[in-house]
Amino acid sequence: MDDKPADVPDLESNRSIWARSWDWSREGDEWSDWWGGTEAMWLGALHPRLHAFVPARRILEIAPGYGRWTQFLKDLAEELVVVDLTERCIDHCKERFAASPNIEYHVNDGRSLEMIEDSSVDLVVSFDSLVHAEPSVVEGYVDQLGQKLTPNGVGLLHHSNAGTLKALVSATRRLPRGLQRRLIVRGLAPDLSAWRDEDMSARRFSDCCTAAGLRCIGQETFSWERGRFRTDAFSLFTRPGSRWDRPLQVHHNPGFGDEGRRMRELWSRSSFRPAVDQS
Repeated sequence: MDDKPADVPDLESNRSIWARSWDWSREGDEWSDWWGGTEAMWLGALHPRLHAFVPARRILEIAPGYGRWTQFLKDLAEELVVVDLTERCIDHCKERFAASPNIEYHVNDGRSLEMIEDSSVDLVVSFDSLVHAEPSVVEGYVDQLGQKLTPNGVGLLHHSNAGTLKALVSATRRLPRGLQRRLIVRGLAPDLSAWRDEDMSARRFSDCCTAAGLRCIGQETFSWERGRFRTDAFSLFTRPGSRWDRPLQVHHNPGFGDEGRRMRELWSRSSFRPAVDQS
């Protein structure tokens, strides 16, 4: 929207942040730390929500960044297509996954999927990226996916649900910065620094699926790292009449942050914490 606060990126702000100013030295793994790392987050958060749909012949990943989830998706597809608005990200993925001949790479304008053939995608995935996207961007992708999915194709997109918290977000934004930070850290206010789009919601996503000729069949609204504010949503969708078609099922999960903290406690390379030095 035209009066979007400066700390809620629009398309051009996203392009600038990820192309120029962001420190990609950890390849995006810093966003998984609160789950115990990227592998823990894949196994504990993303794969359980995708397992019924993989392996798949052709997977499309929107906004892969530096390949945080690409590293897992590439082994679950005969062909993996990755599309990002940032050439820097695509160039890094090409280098990182040079040994994987089944990956196809595209830089887009942050909206278009014109490089993807119609009726060719068995699974489309985007996680921890489109939460920063404006409704027009998300709706544009969904509209195109109405043509890109195969007859039994399915999609799982992670997007903002902060549009359901407008009054609370607005009240938090009016607080002094110091008080804002204290409340956010304690989980007592929505995390404004998480850059969730404040116009997008699960209901709006479901409506745009209908407009695109798709069926939204599942939604999970959930909290992120701090607090129990359901600022995020997973939306699952397919074509009408596909093997996955069913009435919409909605699950509200304010404890997603608790899942992450539990996984972080359990997860380590050895499955045990290092021994405590008693000397």
